[in-house]
Amino acid sequence: MTRPAVPPRANLTATLIGFGAVVLWSALALLTAFSGETPPFELAALTFAIGGSSGLVYAAARGRLSALAQPWPVWAVGIGGLFGYHAVYFAALRRAPPADASLIAYLWPLLIVLFSAALPGERLLPRHVIGAGLGFAGAATLFASKGPSFAAADGKALAGYGLALACAFIWSGYSVLSRRLKSAPTEAVAGFCLATAALAAVCHAAFETTVAPANAGQWLAILGLGLGPVGLAFYVWDYGVKHGDIRLLGVAAYAAPVLSTLVLVAAGVAPATGALALACALIVGGAILASRGG
Repeated sequence: MTRPAVPPRANLTATLIGFGAVVLWSALALLTAFSGETPPFELAALTFAIGGSSGLVYAAARGRLSALAQPWPVWAVGIGGLFGYHAVYFAALRRAPPADASLIAYLWPLLIVLFSAALPGERLLPRHVIGAGLGFAGAATLFASKGPSFAAADGKALAGYGLALACAFIWSGYSVLSRRLKSAPTEAVAGFCLATAALAAVCHAAFETTVAPANAGQWLAILGLGLGPVGLAFYVWDYGVKHGDIRLLGVAAYAAPVLSTLVLVAAGVAPATGALALACALIVGGAILASRGG
């Protein structure tokens, strides 16, 4: 029996670049906590404007502004993924306990692994599915230690759970469809971010009251969000899912909530717990299993 072919170096590099998004997303909770009382859509408008503008400057410096001239399906996938996910996620958090809603939304890495079977040239092996399942078990362990259980859900909470499930399908769909649209350059993400910022500003005007950051520290946190978790992260994720091992990225994405919690522990914002240690073991084990042979 022949062993699976080892992915080329370019594939490995792209996968590692894509994993950079997971590392950047681990700072999301801490920076959001430091950003003050800014409402969700206002925060999204500010951070996506920063992320999109920085990407635009980068594209202009490379003479690549023409990358934003993409067919409408590319724009539909990009804006639908970035704005659609965040808008629906905010709505879910307003209706369901945050820990429960976040866990359901975090089905997206598992869905990426499953949906990747429909991509040309991709083979979905049992180790990928089992690895993703272990990753979800790790995330479930972590989220279960943070908030209410599903047992006491009322009608409003059930609606929130449904929206959280929609989040999982939106982001996994965006990631897998991006792979199918791999001819679209990553610089186009700058346009998606700016469009998302504009739509978030409209939602903010319609549904929220403006709360200005209270001090320089909060402004710096918002700047950090726009440059990192809500900026660079989307560019490297786009590159990774288009050119790397999308199945392994799906499994590795379960590291984000654990890394986020570790960052909070290191910053003294959250305590270290046994649930965190178990979640680490399950997610690392799943990633090792999924990457065997590759």
